[in-house]
Amino acid sequence: MQKEKAKERIILGIDPGTVVLGYGIVKEVNKKITLITMGVIKMGHLDDHALKLQRIFKKTSALIEEYKPDCVALEAPFYGKNIQVMLKLGRAQGVAMAAALNADIPIFEYAPRKIKQSVTGNGNASKEQVAAMIQTLLSFKETPEFLDATDGLAVAVCHAFQQNTGTSSKSYSGWEAFVKDNVKRVR
Repeated sequence: MQKEKAKERIILGIDPGTVVLGYGIVKEVNKKITLITMGVIKMGHLDDHALKLQRIFKKTSALIEEYKPDCVALEAPFYGKNIQVMLKLGRAQGVAMAAALNADIPIFEYAPRKIKQSVTGNGNASKEQVAAMIQTLLSFKETPEFLDATDGLAVAVCHAFQQNTGTSSKSYSGWEAFVKDNVKRVR
């Protein structure tokens, strides 16, 4: 009797930011998740917001080109009091989405609380708690310089967990699908 072919996929998780954007890439084979890489894209040295967005697009596109993910999972902007910060975060997320959609890669969005709940069991977990749980789940010792990297990994792991339980967030296979489902957001 032949074995069933292993279900394998690569997931790029992104924690959008305009000063530091965190990312993590995991490989999932038959529900077992392993770390491929993680890191940050730093933009604090750039004064122009448009240059930050360009850097996010180029670096996200380069990650997609190098690691060829099957899907991209992003943390959705949370509701905050500062409208300008929210607008900038939304733009950062949108540019990362555009890089994925430009490469015809499906995107998924998760609320910060959903990510924390999925990874730690506590929707109010701190960045440090998320990082500690991600280190345990993916069996790595090194502590990244920025917790944004482990936040990016947490998004990828959350997506893998959601897919394994049969529940998932919104998914878009291209611009047309995204625009059709978000008519109020694009007008």
